[in-house]
Amino acid sequence: MTAAPHGTPATAETDAGAPAPTEPDTGAGTDTGTNAGAPAPADADVDTGAPTAPPRRRGGTYVLTAALTAALLLGCLLSAGMGAYDIPLGDVLSSVRHRTGLGGHALDRVGESVLWNVRLPRVVLALLVGASLGCAGALMQGVFGNPLAEPGVIGISSGAAVGAVASIALGLTFFGNWTGTVCAFAAGLVTVLLVYALSRSGGRTEVVTLILTGIAVNAFAGALIGLFIFFADNAQITQITFWQLGSLAQATWPKVLAVLPCALLGLLVAPFYARKLDLLALGERPARHLGVDVERLRVVLVLVVALLTAAAVAVAGVITFVGLLVPHLLRMANGPGHRFLVPGSALGGALVLVAGDLAARTVADPAELPLGVLTALIGSPFFFWLLRRTRRKQGGWA
Repeated sequence: MTAAPHGTPATAETDAGAPAPTEPDTGAGTDTGTNAGAPAPADADVDTGAPTAPPRRRGGTYVLTAALTAALLLGCLLSAGMGAYDIPLGDVLSSVRHRTGLGGHALDRVGESVLWNVRLPRVVLALLVGASLGCAGALMQGVFGNPLAEPGVIGISSGAAVGAVASIALGLTFFGNWTGTVCAFAAGLVTVLLVYALSRSGGRTEVVTLILTGIAVNAFAGALIGLFIFFADNAQITQITFWQLGSLAQATWPKVLAVLPCALLGLLVAPFYARKLDLLALGERPARHLGVDVERLRVVLVLVVALLTAAAVAVAGVITFVGLLVPHLLRMANGPGHRFLVPGSALGGALVLVAGDLAARTVADPAELPLGVLTALIGSPFFFWLLRRTRRKQGGWA
């Protein structure tokens, strides 16, 4: 089968497109000179002669989207109802209908407080963070032309965490509630640009260079966080620990509102670049011939990735592997076309994080597992499998 150049890709509660005809490659980088085996553009503005998606595959896309949406709705309901204070699903729906003026009835005082002040902010935050990480992973794999590109693996999340930790340790408040988000965005943007510059060589983004760059960036970010911890007081250390482990335990409506604009902006902008990502998957030269300004596309999408990652890290800390695992699973299920992959990864990421947060709250009840630790325990074996699969298909590393 022909290879393609890329993608192949005690709690707060207790306290109260168009698929390609070829299988995607786990290949190493964006080939600037060849388009062999690249996935066909989903809906190019220019007729490239690529085969259109068969009706059967389009039907599969609709079925997969409907299944993800249904699973996400069910996950949200379960997450809102389950925990140290169980609320039946019927009561959850009744309270939501009551608050929205569609009938139903209010719960007792404790139930209303648990549902609306503890559970629902957490569910909404999990939706936003998971969607942001999933979408950021799909965009990074498309931009870098590399299936191993993921904000956590190559150090973007750690870099953004340094910005957030610095704002805590240094007591920065110049943007009020937005200070942590702004600092995380700035640090995440610098990290993305640094990784991009260091991993590019001869017009290609090599797998080994990308991973080694991620190791170096993660190590450097860890050293900076350790330095901030050394100078921090006890209260600041507690906050910094939260960033390192990753958790949604401190979710509140103000935090949801603080991250909502960044997450929504990135999630709304990303799908508009799906066609160009499909063309970029053909190779840089063919993409330019088809009218794509490759460098401008990369700069814009790098900014979008930094925005999404900063939004996630600013409120949830470092949560890794969501942006790696979700796009790969969707690519295996429905092909590499970005018209589905980008919004589908946002949907899948939200589902994974809602389910993960529910598991983190209930598996070790009454204690709570750090969400970032749980995603790493699940994502690491998948990453090892992906590495072996990539090496097996390529006969070595690029």
